[in-house]
Amino acid sequence: MKVRGNGCTFNVSLEGRQDAPVIMLSHGIATSLAIWNDLVPLLAPRYHVLRYDSRGHGGSGATSGAYSLHQLAGDVIAILDELNLDRVHFVGLSMGGMVGMELALCAPERMTSLAVCNARGASPAQYRDAWVERSASVRAGGIETIVESSIARWFTPHFLANRADAVEAMRGIVRGTSVDGYCGSAAALCELDHEKHLSRLTMPLLFLTGAQDQGAPPAVMKPMQQQAAGSRYVELPDAAHISVVEQPRLFAEALIGFLDPIEADAAGRRRARA
Repeated sequence: MKVRGNGCTFNVSLEGRQDAPVIMLSHGIATSLAIWNDLVPLLAPRYHVLRYDSRGHGGSGATSGAYSLHQLAGDVIAILDELNLDRVHFVGLSMGGMVGMELALCAPERMTSLAVCNARGASPAQYRDAWVERSASVRAGGIETIVESSIARWFTPHFLANRADAVEAMRGIVRGTSVDGYCGSAAALCELDHEKHLSRLTMPLLFLTGAQDQGAPPAVMKPMQQQAAGSRYVELPDAAHISVVEQPRLFAEALIGFLDPIEADAAGRRRARA
């Protein structure tokens, strides 16, 4: 399905129970909504699952120039408005988690909860320099220049050695990212500065990462969780940066274990008011 908003056309997919609460899934840079393929069937029996391709990724349109996290959060709001959805459980991985934190700060009324997965909260100089370098490489030589280095960072050695089919599929997903989409998004990641605001967030929060994640390792994400009162932390074993691809079932268990009590509490409050 295509929806138009915030100056761009987005590829979106809605699956699962139409009468159930909505979970919105937001992927990372140089990936697409396809990273959730193994997760959606695990969520769909109890939730309505909305996933989308970020601006310049997958089947969504690309715009030129530098993107901002505020713009990418605006894309989420535009999609929700076009679909007549007021609030969602937002689940973001890597860049998607950063977009989720931005949305939580600028439009918390659109979120029932937030799961920040494999995503750091701030952009130190070394991190910014890496994105500037990768962006320059893609501008000069195309998206192919970062395919192998991205794959090597994203997965554990065991997964790379034993899941050739899935690894090749991920290469195809990276190659489906437009140059404008990659470079525009890289500019947005360079401005990341949300960690200092985490104590302001009041919605239920889950922080999740892979035990072997190089991009958002436990040493980065545990302190983020500690700054958000009442939040939960989950670390998935045998998983690196794209943890949902390596461990979809454990990812689903963590997510459902986080969301089901929220929905149960909301149902209890509705019964009490009736």
